[in-house]
Amino acid sequence: MTKLLVSDMARRMGRKKQWAEDMQARFPEGTFERIAALLEGKEDRTDFVRAAVEREIKRRERAARLSGHSKPEDDGEEGL
Repeated sequence: MTKLLVSDMARRMGRKKQWAEDMQARFPEGTFERIAALLEGKEDRTDFVRAAVEREIKRRERAARLSGHSKPEDDGEEGL
């Protein structure tokens, strides 16, 4: 029986998934226009939001370490 070949190349793994977690968020009207005005180079809105979230996580983790708490206190900024 003839062996069916799809490709002469060895199988390869695809690249690792970079963005494994997904989240939907709603923003006040006008937010996207404000973000668009601040984008740099080929940066898109998603890149901007990811960078902003990462900065805020690091800020809160640093504040928690400095205050000796394992979880930062609520700063009263609900609904951002």
